[in-house]
Amino acid sequence: MNIQPKRDFGSFHASNVEELLSIDEESYSPPELPFRLPTFTEYKMKETGQIAFGKLMKQTFFLLEENCCFLNHGAFGSVLKQALEVSQQWQNYSESQPLRFYDRQLLPYLVHVSRRLASYIGCAPQDLVLVNNATFATNSVLSSFPLVAEDVILTFNITYGAVKKHVQYICSKSGAINREAVIPFPLDSKEKILDILSDELSKGDVKLVILDHIPSNTPIIMPVVEMIQLCRRVNARVLIDGAHALGALNLNIADIDPDYYVSNCHKWLCSPKGVAFLYVKQELQNEVKPAVISHGFGSGFCSEFFWSGLHDYSPMLSLHTVLDFWLELGESARNYMHQCAKEGAQILTKCWSSKLAAPIEMFGSMVLVGLPEIFNSKFETINYDAAEKIQNIVFHEYNIEVPFKSVQGHLYVRISAHIYNEPSDYLRLADAVLEISQRPKSFFVDCCSNS
Repeated sequence: MNIQPKRDFGSFHASNVEELLSIDEESYSPPELPFRLPTFTEYKMKETGQIAFGKLMKQTFFLLEENCCFLNHGAFGSVLKQALEVSQQWQNYSESQPLRFYDRQLLPYLVHVSRRLASYIGCAPQDLVLVNNATFATNSVLSSFPLVAEDVILTFNITYGAVKKHVQYICSKSGAINREAVIPFPLDSKEKILDILSDELSKGDVKLVILDHIPSNTPIIMPVVEMIQLCRRVNARVLIDGAHALGALNLNIADIDPDYYVSNCHKWLCSPKGVAFLYVKQELQNEVKPAVISHGFGSGFCSEFFWSGLHDYSPMLSLHTVLDFWLELGESARNYMHQCAKEGAQILTKCWSSKLAAPIEMFGSMVLVGLPEIFNSKFETINYDAAEKIQNIVFHEYNIEVPFKSVQGHLYVRISAHIYNEPSDYLRLADAVLEISQRPKSFFVDCCSNS
């Protein structure tokens, strides 16, 4: 069954998106790409049968400054060099004949790469759409959610800030209620999280629960499968913000079975900025509308999201190269990241005589590590300002990029570990923080605000 692209919506000559996505994998014929993509078997990534992670990866596949100790991949990621080059090739190609590209080729190209990403994360291609960022995806779900006055949206103190703000906005319009559950830190086990959720759900008024798969400020891996099971017992739907999950975890949507799942591709998967995905369970797709309505409206769930107005689609199309890279490295890359993060955390806690914010098994490629106790005597108040002061010193004086956090009266550093990091990075951070800790309290005086 070789279905050819044809008009379905708008003036696009190739817009039968739903039809192309529904073809089974054996019968699907992808469109021919206009140029050759890089193949990563060409690169010398293996020495003595092992993939050489660390500095060689940084030099070969990333654009990161050599002298910067980059321990904050979790913020905005770092693009795979070859994927950025491919993205630029797509930009050049699209401008060589814009009408041909947008009117006849773009949507079939997007179908092709969407199918590949769906296969990579374990869901049906009809249930996934590519979007520009996770914020667009969460906005689309929340703005479409059927709320009435007094319905409860359950969030947590660790819910991402931008999502909290949109929930507050939605509640102000609908009369729904945003209730926030508090997860205490330091945390001793995942059972504490499940107990907190159970208590909230027992009140019987929760319609939607928003879970961060890996919260940004406190990057534990949340027990989302067990949490979803608890929510299903009381018919509460679940939206998972997985911005930090794709690439950092072996993500399988079918195993998690959420109602809605959102993730970025530019963070741990290392795509060019401007591509994320939204998964919606099939029976809920009629409800969910994109935050921007355009020509695809009324033509089906995927069609409505595929064209949300003209923008640069090259980051989405560059996903072919990103996926090829990770498929070539295999599971060893993720194993390295997790092991490197664990070793980094061990180095810091040993050097600083400090503790983690949660058991090490609850972390993946990011870990929240407590600072030396001596910092508590440097500030009148342990707050955001105190953490920011230390972060700025580490950045400006030591050229180390890493975020410091104030969480419930404790100071932490959130370390990231990607395939280009290695233990020496964390030794450099350990020494820098120890040096700073010896400075007198007067040095930190401008951080003593109670704000």
